[in-house]
Amino acid sequence: QVQLVESGGGLVQAGGSLRLPCAASGRAFSNYAMAWFRQAPGKEREFVASISWNGGVISYANSVEGRITISRDNAKNTAYLQMTSPKPEDTAVYYCKAGRNYWGQGTQVTVSS
Repeated sequence: QVQLVESGGGLVQAGGSLRLPCAASGRAFSNYAMAWFRQAPGKEREFVASISWNGGVISYANSVEGRITISRDNAKNTAYLQMTSPKPEDTAVYYCKAGRNYWGQGTQVTVSS
């Protein structure tokens, strides 16, 4: 079992910045690839970014590439999503995921114009 807790969400102005940590506990964090997803009101949950267990392979959704950076610190059992110059359309609940099965509870990000 892996428990994931996202934090760092809130209200941010367009053009600002925000970092979302995802803290993991339980089984070895470094065993898992990590990913971020988001779900906007009335929309399906969508992929945002992923990072391999050692950070060597990173992928981004086309809609966020260049504005979002995923990273991880295995020593701290934490993954991060850095949002730079967010847009109002980035408003959503952001979820982190470990491996195939483990999800956090989500953190709300609201970007004001």
